[in-house]
Amino acid sequence: MTTRTAIGRTEVAGMSTLRTAVLFAATLTTGLSAGLFYSYACSVMPGLARLDDRGFVEAMQRINVAILNGWFMLSFLGSLVLILAAGALHLRGADRGVLLWIGVAAVCYIVMLAITAVVNVPLNDRLAAATSPEAARAAFETTWVRWNTVRALTSTAALASLAWALHRAP
Repeated sequence: MTTRTAIGRTEVAGMSTLRTAVLFAATLTTGLSAGLFYSYACSVMPGLARLDDRGFVEAMQRINVAILNGWFMLSFLGSLVLILAAGALHLRGADRGVLLWIGVAAVCYIVMLAITAVVNVPLNDRLAAATSPEAARAAFETTWVRWNTVRALTSTAALASLAWALHRAP
């Protein structure tokens, strides 16, 4: 079964629904990641900043172990897969104008992933191996917090781009 689109193309019935569903899922998972980094920026790290060095290092070490779970990975890595899938599905859609916004979201999300891989994860790994809480915190906290703020901003920009694409999608 096919339907006629506003610009005269035909498409398989249900394809529009699939495109919208994947774009919605990409928006949702990106929002979860953006919310996580935002939460760290405005509550977790300011709260941990009030701890002494030993308490700070121990709490971050435990958080870094706890966060490595399937639910986190599903949204954290699944978001990029869904963003790319949404882009691919919209290549032949009735309104390809949303591709720009999906592309912006992909770039922003990839920047966030790169920051995580290049800055935050290595800092987490060094913190896990720390023997001196004072030295470990001094080498960790300021840089980690600064780059987490950038991750919050880039993932929020990805979320905003996807929300706009979802709004504009036919």
